[in-house]
Amino acid sequence: MKFTKMHGIGNDYIYVNGFVETIADPVSFSICYSDRHKGIGSDGLVLILPSETCDFRMRMFNADGSESEMCGNASRCIGKYVYDKGLTNKNTVTLETLAGVKILELFVGADNKVEKVTVDMGEPILVGTQIPTTIQKKLVINEPIQIDENLSYTITAVSMGNPHAIIYMPDVLSLNLPQLGPAIENATAIFPNRTNTEFIEVLSPAHIRMRVWERGSGETLACGTGACASVVAGVLNGKNERKTTVELLGGELTIEWKESDNHVYLTGGATTVFEGEII
Repeated sequence: MKFTKMHGIGNDYIYVNGFVETIADPVSFSICYSDRHKGIGSDGLVLILPSETCDFRMRMFNADGSESEMCGNASRCIGKYVYDKGLTNKNTVTLETLAGVKILELFVGADNKVEKVTVDMGEPILVGTQIPTTIQKKLVINEPIQIDENLSYTITAVSMGNPHAIIYMPDVLSLNLPQLGPAIENATAIFPNRTNTEFIEVLSPAHIRMRVWERGSGETLACGTGACASVVAGVLNGKNERKTTVELLGGELTIEWKESDNHVYLTGGATTVFEGEII
């Protein structure tokens, strides 16, 4: 079975062309081959599949085998994959996901390869019970939560098709994420579907620094939906502008939450690392 290893500013996945390859058990496959010592090594598995309503369909599995609704970095990589491999000649591609239809705008370089992609991520979900959280408020903004007797935070909750809890910190680089991340992710009394957690340091109104603990994968170098959710949360809290650079461990993304249509737009690069075959 052939695969392609790709990353969006360090958020790396194994990509498989579901038009020609079949994986009977993607859950076990993702767990096995995401292992960075005994497998290919990745944050998970992405399947590129036919769609009845869009140009392509995405299924995305985390490193622990859990299926996620959406991944902004993976969406950009799919845009590069399908164009570079000749599966489409379009510069605008529709992608079916569990979080709805996403529109990808492809920016092609002089070598006729995609260099960057803008993803229309749609409207953010802000109603607490739809994110979902168990907090009985319409908007969960700057809300104190108690994880356990020793751990409390103030969060803003946003969904970009998957749940996010945004927490502001003065210095995110010094955080012990392996200790903090799992406790918040698995606080199912507050986040019944678990949650992704973004720790944000505001550098300026147009520049924030972010570290992320992803549900099902742990700390990753980048998270596209998390970057989008964080910019939305920053606007709601008066901390950043609607168009903001998000600095992650793997690189930078440009996020814009437009007033004209209430959609969030994510722009960033996509990189092919290598091709391989499992025999």
